[in-house]
Amino acid sequence: MIQVRRAGERGHAQHGWLESFHSFSFAGYRDPRFQGFRALRVLNEDRVQPGRGFDPHGHRDMEILSYVVEGALAHRDDMGHGSVVRPGELQLMHAGTGITHSEYNASTTGLLHFLQIWIVPDARGLEPGYEQRAFPEAERRGALRLVASRDGADGSLRVHQDVAVLAPLLAPGDDVA
Repeated sequence: MIQVRRAGERGHAQHGWLESFHSFSFAGYRDPRFQGFRALRVLNEDRVQPGRGFDPHGHRDMEILSYVVEGALAHRDDMGHGSVVRPGELQLMHAGTGITHSEYNASTTGLLHFLQIWIVPDARGLEPGYEQRAFPEAERRGALRLVASRDGADGSLRVHQDVAVLAPLLAPGDDVA
């Protein structure tokens, strides 16, 4: 069953440099009715002010997807990866046995708006990894474009869980199946 949660019903945090909406319990937001859905643990919508971001911090045993809606997300991690993720691109970190990374708004003038999705992997203690892939607008417009899956079907990013992550671009009145 699909359940719509309006922005005003989600958890909300305002830290000055960061405005965040939480679909599930996260950080200081707790709601026993919304702890996640199956392997999905986090679905956050974040807006980060220019030049600001998250200092180095660690993760373990989690598949972390970042999808940029607007702006540019700068990433750096302790495995030597450094990149900028732009709209239409998807970043995947396999946290596995542990990864430390930082995330910042790559712009000094524009807002960064992105979604972060955490999925519990099907096994613990996996090797950490990093991937980034562009999914052109033409492939997503009016279509349910597969962007992450267990088997990497259709050029999607491969995650360690039985999921299908879709990223459509829909206009009012679009019908998809």
